[in-house]
Amino acid sequence: MIGYPLDKLYQEVAYIAYHFHWSLDDILEMEHRERHVWVKEISEINKEINKTRS
Repeated sequence: MIGYPLDKLYQEVAYIAYHFHWSLDDILEMEHRERHVWVKEISEINKEINKTRS
């Protein structure tokens, strides 16, 4: 069985924790798919913020 790459997991956790200030335990309890959805949502929020600043 192939696991999820550890470096990608660290990136997702850091990204979510940085933006939403959620705990490590809360983030790690999520399924990969759920973490990925939050990463995409944060990215969209950042795009909108950057667009309005331009």
